[in-house]
Amino acid sequence: MTQLESNAEKATIALYTSWLKTARKKQLSPTQSHYIWLILAGRGWGKTRTGAQDIALYALRNPKTICAVVAPTAGDLRRVCFGGPSGLISIIPKECFSQTKDQKGYSSSVFEIRLFNDSKIIGYAASEPERLRGPQFHRAWCDELAAWRYPEAFDQLMFGLRLGDNPQCLVTTTPKPNKLIKELVSRQDVAVTTGSTFENEANLADSALAMLKDKYEGTTLGRQELYAEIIENLDGALWSNALIEEARLPDNTEKELKNIIVAIDPAVTNNEDSDETGIVVVGKDHNNEYYVLEDATGKYSPDQWARKAINCFYDWGADRIVAEVNNGGDLVERLLRGMDLNIPYRSVRATRGKLVRAEPIAALYEQRRVHHIGYFPELESQMCGYTGETKPSPDRLDALVWGLSELSRSKGDVNWRIS
Repeated sequence: MTQLESNAEKATIALYTSWLKTARKKQLSPTQSHYIWLILAGRGWGKTRTGAQDIALYALRNPKTICAVVAPTAGDLRRVCFGGPSGLISIIPKECFSQTKDQKGYSSSVFEIRLFNDSKIIGYAASEPERLRGPQFHRAWCDELAAWRYPEAFDQLMFGLRLGDNPQCLVTTTPKPNKLIKELVSRQDVAVTTGSTFENEANLADSALAMLKDKYEGTTLGRQELYAEIIENLDGALWSNALIEEARLPDNTEKELKNIIVAIDPAVTNNEDSDETGIVVVGKDHNNEYYVLEDATGKYSPDQWARKAINCFYDWGADRIVAEVNNGGDLVERLLRGMDLNIPYRSVRATRGKLVRAEPIAALYEQRRVHHIGYFPELESQMCGYTGETKPSPDRLDALVWGLSELSRSKGDVNWRIS
């Protein structure tokens, strides 16, 4: 054994020993026999740290193994699973990375960690399920499974989880009442661990805990997001998971659409506390059926969301962009026109509350006339959690309502003007 290998072995033992001392009992792998370990826990519980520790220690203690890390998007891999204070790069001792001349210890371009013992940890985005067709693994970590847009990515991963004598998968997620999560909970080969945000209060700021308790304690949304309960329907919500699911279509569905709208609910500031900018693409066919085509919402600078909306316009061959201008005013049009002078654009201004605007659109869903083509977990979470009192602002939902209102001419509380 070389000195480098000896140092890496000692660092691995130290990492393992430290984790046994600092982890809560629920953060350690269950003793019962299982193929999948499912952690359903509230925000801030320590799911990411648990997943990173589990997959890192397995790879470090088992030479020449291949491990998969699957997150909702490539951005989640970069910011959370690999980067970030609880990510793999932070917790794996530097002595344990491969240090040969022809191999980098970590390649950020392909999300691949190579370790001193020839084990590899490879990251995959669930938004690209076809990338999981073919590779084989000894162990896998699935982060925020309930937020995966394409649940078939989990099936592809399971097909590849077949190396070694005891391949296993760890799933860490805040629960949502979707079909896949409910199926996993009911399986005999799945060990389920549940936990609330407040179990990790020793590592959370007092001010954050106080805010969460003040705003969400005793609410149905708090039961889901903080206490990790699987809530089928939120009391008073305009939408339910069942309502959306009944009209859902596969993501490869093709429809001949007569109108397509890109709707924007813009954030006009760009800092850590800024809201996301809601960008949703919707369409209508010749039978006056409606379709949700894309949720491109994100935390963007004003220039970034304007460019994103214009790209969506051309990608989908849309008829126009619609944007809410209560906060941004003429800035929205200036940004869009500055990038594309001739882009078809309409501004809308809300004069009454969100709930009143949303009710006619909820009625379309009740009539089974709105179809989601594929899965939009974050949008659907906002929809099923919206009661009229939801905070922070449901940006994705706002954009959806503006877009479907434009298509259906459910003007209701909205003053329309062509800009």
